[in-house]
Amino acid sequence: MMLPAGVTIRPLTMNRDARGSFTEVFRSEWDVNLSPVQWNAVQSQAGTLRGVHVHIKHDDYLILLTGKASIGLRDLRAGSPTEALSAMVKVDGDDPFALVIPHGVAHGFFFHAPSLHLYAVSEYWNVADELACHWADPDLELDWPAEPTLISDRDATAQSLAELLEQLAPSPPFQGSVPVASAP
Repeated sequence: MMLPAGVTIRPLTMNRDARGSFTEVFRSEWDVNLSPVQWNAVQSQAGTLRGVHVHIKHDDYLILLTGKASIGLRDLRAGSPTEALSAMVKVDGDDPFALVIPHGVAHGFFFHAPSLHLYAVSEYWNVADELACHWADPDLELDWPAEPTLISDRDATAQSLAELLEQLAPSPPFQGSVPVASAP
């Protein structure tokens, strides 16, 4: 699967025994191109869709701890080698990996089952750094696995992708190196 430039998947090892499991989810020595300043935990019910959001400044590092989800991605960075590329990543708490999403890559989450995900951000959360577009906009080219049954008012009434791209137009174009992306 091809992913937007800079989106990386880091496999995690879940060590299981009769008591349960132990998984290292982050080590500062791992090359993930992100220095977390804040961690967040989010619970979602089956049928929930969160997003589609894009950040101007901060990058995300996320792990699905329990449940199943599909994460839709769309590269909105002008000049990126994968500009306008869309991808759908399936995640399962029973087979964990960390997903790094750089700023400028739009993302949304559809939860197939009750789920808990943990994510870190490279900048403190700020509502001004989180823009949105409507999850069902056909220009996103995201094939969601099902119609959501739970969605916030903000996400349900979000603007079109075209309007979001106009909002992003003053942003600086893509710069920097492109880490190697992998898929599970």
